[in-house]
Amino acid sequence: MIKKILVLVIAIQFVGCAELQNVLNQLPNGVGLSQEQIGNGLKQALDKGIKNQVSKLTSQDGFYKNDLVKILLPEELQVVDDGLRKIGLSNLADEGIKVLNRAAEDAVKTATPIFVNAVNEITFNDAKNILLGDENAATSYLQTKTSESLYSSFSPVINDSFSKVGADKIWSNLISKYNSIPFVAKANPDLTSYVTNQALKGVFTMIEVEEKGIREKVSLRTTALLKQVFALQDNK
Repeated sequence: MIKKILVLVIAIQFVGCAELQNVLNQLPNGVGLSQEQIGNGLKQALDKGIKNQVSKLTSQDGFYKNDLVKILLPEELQVVDDGLRKIGLSNLADEGIKVLNRAAEDAVKTATPIFVNAVNEITFNDAKNILLGDENAATSYLQTKTSESLYSSFSPVINDSFSKVGADKIWSNLISKYNSIPFVAKANPDLTSYVTNQALKGVFTMIEVEEKGIREKVSLRTTALLKQVFALQDNK
C-alpha cells in the first residue's frame, strides 16, 4: 500500500489538472474529493489554527503566561535580570519582562488580516504539497508567505506599545538601576527588533501546535471536510 501511494504522489508532480484528479481519487479515502475540496480543507485547518491559537496570544498574558512563547530577555541582557534580582529588585525585573510580552500581545492583533490573505491565496498545488508534506508544512507555508508582512506590521505596533504600556519608562528605570550597580558593564539595549522577532516566533509556534494536533488527532478534525481531507495524509 505504501509503495502504491508513493508512486501516486510522485505521479502527481507530472500530470495535468484533469489527470491529477484521477490520481487523487485513487488515494485511500480520497474518492469523491475534488481539487477545490482539498484546497478548502487545508484552508479550514489554517483558519482553525489562526482562530484557536493565534487569537489566544492577543489576550492579556497570552504570551506572558504561555511557557511555549513567553518572551524572556535576550541572552546578552540576562546579566541585567540576574543583577537586579541579586540586589532585591526581582519585582522590577519581572515587570520589565512583562511589558515585553504585553507589546507582543498588542502586535499580534494586527496579524489576522495578513494571515487571511495568505490563506486565500493557497493554490491546489500548495494544498497538495502541504497535505502530503511534513507535520508542520502548513505552518511553513504561512511562515514563507507572511513573515515579511508580519514583521513590517508588528514592529511599529511594538514600538508604540512600549510607550503605551510604559515599557520605555520601565526599561529606562530598569537599565538605570542596573547601570548603577558598581563594576558592571553598562547596558543600553534597543529591544523593538528582538521582541518583534520573538512575537513572530510565538505566532508560528502556536499555529504549528494546532497543525500537529489536526494531523495526529482525528478528534480535532471538527468538520466533515477536515476529516475527509486529512484522511489522505493519514495513509501517505
